[in-house]
Amino acid sequence: MTARTFRLDSRADTERLACSLACVTQPGDALLLSGPLGAGKSVFARAFLRTLCEDPSLDVPSPTFTLVQTYDSPKGAIWHFDLWRLQGPEALEELGWDDARDGIVLVEWPERLEDLTPTPALHLTLTPHPAPDRNEDEDTPRTATLSGWEDRPLSEDFPLA
Repeated sequence: MTARTFRLDSRADTERLACSLACVTQPGDALLLSGPLGAGKSVFARAFLRTLCEDPSLDVPSPTFTLVQTYDSPKGAIWHFDLWRLQGPEALEELGWDDARDGIVLVEWPERLEDLTPTPALHLTLTPHPAPDRNEDEDTPRTATLSGWEDRPLSEDFPLA
């Protein structure tokens, strides 16, 4: 699929995108989340994991300090990596990167993978568009740009079906 861009006006839109992608994700898939701090990566990851695990109340802590969290789902193991603090791609071996590739991997800060970036993968870049008069409790609109998974059919009403 060529790059597609969507405006996500709310947290709920970001969650719907995550649920839509979770529904077409299979073992062996890699989903790579990019964007600055506050872009919505954690909101996306939480909804994605809750959908795959079929548990809307699943506790999904950020793996910022542990670097990886694993989950069991009906589709198999899911590995959620947050590589913000990674000391280099060679540290991935200690985190079980090779084993993780048999399951589903969700990676925040994938640019830290360097040569270990999986192909094919779905690249999702979230770009926030905060308004100067918006307070912290309000939804921040964002743009989501998807590229990759050329062989994956996605419906025309994707991502907000």
